[in-house]
Amino acid sequence: MGRHSLPDAYAPEERGDASPRRRRRTIAIATLLVLAVATGTGVAVKGGLLSFSESCEDSAVHLSLAASPDIAPAVRAIAEEALANEVRSDGHCLDVDVVARDSYKVADALAGGGEAPDFQVWLPDSDLWLDRAEGLGTGIPISPSDSVASSPVGLAMVPSASQRLGWPKKTYSWAGVVTAALTSDKVRLGAADPARSATGLLALTSIAASSGQQGGDSDTRVAETAKVLAERMSDSDAQVLETLARSGSGAEEGNPKRNQAVLISEQAAFTHNTEGAGSGRLNLFYPKDGTPLLDYPYTLVDEEKLTLVQSRAALRFMTLLNDTDSRAVFARYGFRPAGGEAENAVVTAAGGKSPQPYAASAAEAPSAKDLQEMLGMWTITVQSARLTTVVDASGSMSTPVPGRGQSRMDVTKESLIQALTQFTADDEIGLWEFATTLDGKKDYRKLMPTRRLGDPAQGGSTHREKLAAAFAGLQPVPGGATGLYDTTLASYKEAQSSYLKGKFNALVILTDGSDQDEDGISRSALVAELKELADPERPVPIIAIAVGPDADREEVAEIARITGGDGYEVSDPAEIQAVILQAIMTAGQNGRAAQE
Repeated sequence: MGRHSLPDAYAPEERGDASPRRRRRTIAIATLLVLAVATGTGVAVKGGLLSFSESCEDSAVHLSLAASPDIAPAVRAIAEEALANEVRSDGHCLDVDVVARDSYKVADALAGGGEAPDFQVWLPDSDLWLDRAEGLGTGIPISPSDSVASSPVGLAMVPSASQRLGWPKKTYSWAGVVTAALTSDKVRLGAADPARSATGLLALTSIAASSGQQGGDSDTRVAETAKVLAERMSDSDAQVLETLARSGSGAEEGNPKRNQAVLISEQAAFTHNTEGAGSGRLNLFYPKDGTPLLDYPYTLVDEEKLTLVQSRAALRFMTLLNDTDSRAVFARYGFRPAGGEAENAVVTAAGGKSPQPYAASAAEAPSAKDLQEMLGMWTITVQSARLTTVVDASGSMSTPVPGRGQSRMDVTKESLIQALTQFTADDEIGLWEFATTLDGKKDYRKLMPTRRLGDPAQGGSTHREKLAAAFAGLQPVPGGATGLYDTTLASYKEAQSSYLKGKFNALVILTDGSDQDEDGISRSALVAELKELADPERPVPIIAIAVGPDADREEVAEIARITGGDGYEVSDPAEIQAVILQAIMTAGQNGRAAQE
């Protein structure tokens, strides 16, 4: 079905400050679903098509809604009230079962396809999960609509720490408040894992954007901040609140294992302050360069497989979540309206106070590209990588790249050398090259072992310097065919046999896919071998990058996915650096999910 807006009479109210990203989202529900709302139902009743004489128990339409754990209680309260009041869709009472599910887990499950989900509607805490759920478009389809609530992300502190930073009178940018927190008597700062938490990722992306405005080496500053956050990282937003220092008798200062500041949403601070769960009240800083919003997009899952009754009921429940009574329920649970307008009672309870700019317009949502790059940086920064890089040296790599005056190999080498600067001294990287009969009967040759970049090497240099020189020395083999399959199997076996726990282990293969060798192992045999070798206890995802117009991304993707990795295509080898970062982030997420 095509995507289109709800009819004006039933659409959520327009909010002038909605971001372009939010305005672009419209639900994919056919016009006939208008019958789900009260007017259409009334017409059907008058025509004798429906009867309200049945009890709710007999006539209810059942839906399951997977909601982010923070908003699930509010949505559950609205659903229970709707059932109690016999709110109906086409004469059927709405019976919506709300289950709390972590957004990152749902997104990864949907992207991976597999078993059909046990819910029809999804309410993640941020639309950034929609991009992850859609992935390469091969998973379970989703149909996102507009937001039902929102909550800005800020920096919360225990009173002793916030007062040292001049709260509430002093205002800061994102970069400023984090720098102040980390340099003011070493305030201990915690956050949720940006790979699992929209709050953590939006905050880190905001810090990076703010740092970039300051000029200088902002990438280094952001990486340093990421390392500090990683040392006190929690798996979820709920867990990061549990790390806070306890109040009273100087306890806020005393325990070095507890945080005095945390990156959380306004709603999380609201819940913490109103429930008083073991630790004292938090004060909330709202950075003056804009607070990003958690925006809770209402999303249908595998819409085409829903029955007509379910589709109508899902639409009816969405309109219910956007009505005045439901907004009041959301406010009682600490949420703002979908547009992000400040609710004074919510702000005060969450620890906000004037002149903190809590009523300022929300920051523009970061692009999918910004988020991917930030996650790639995070994965590389906080989890040391162990990568074996395998580069195609077949004769076709000498083909000129249009408009660049360089060969595919030349541009590939430059990209690899540039990508090398993104890795730390603790990361381990090795290098193989491959082309037919490169080393006797072998189609591959190991040029550099997979070792720490910071390790000393002969001649007084480091492994990083030797590896950069090896990248620079790569040359196409005249007349050489690709030899991809034998090389993939051999390099995968070695990478798996040398697997190191606690690091992100992966095999990065770059090939232009031309002139495939017909004498080695067949593609089907390679696939069968990889299926046997793949071990979730020792994950080594293959990141396969198809370089140039002759490469077949789908072919390398199918091979890579067996191992938990994926295939990527670049028309210009200069894009390799960005793709490697994105691929590491994606494979890292898949690896974590597989081990849980």
